[in-house]
Amino acid sequence: MRSRRHVPESEDHGIDLAPMLDFVLNLLIFFIITTSFIKEAGITVSRPEAETAEHKESGNILIAIRSNGDIWMDKRHVDLREIRPFIERLHVERPDDTVVIIADKVSQTGVLTQVMDQVKLGGVNEVSIAAASGKS
Repeated sequence: MRSRRHVPESEDHGIDLAPMLDFVLNLLIFFIITTSFIKEAGITVSRPEAETAEHKESGNILIAIRSNGDIWMDKRHVDLREIRPFIERLHVERPDDTVVIIADKVSQTGVLTQVMDQVKLGGVNEVSIAAASGKS
């Protein structure tokens, strides 16, 4: 009798990566969905302190005013005339958003008033002014 040697047709020594890739993709989707994105105005300002300052989690649209009167929205320098159309567009897309104005403590109140006026003309009535908490 002849003995036959069994020779496998193909030797597969690799690891199947498809289940691991599926798992990693699911984790990525989970983290993207559950992450809360922090929006920034694009610059750092020195906020004035207030004893009555309250911490608010809302405030999706941030506008920063520098000490020299420069206005920043969405990490870019904007002109006062650009605020109203920008706010109108955002208000149509997300009507529940509120606006937080982060004004430097030495910025002019006239610029702050004009920015608030443009925001309200853009359709957002809930406008907050950011201040650092003076409580120790």
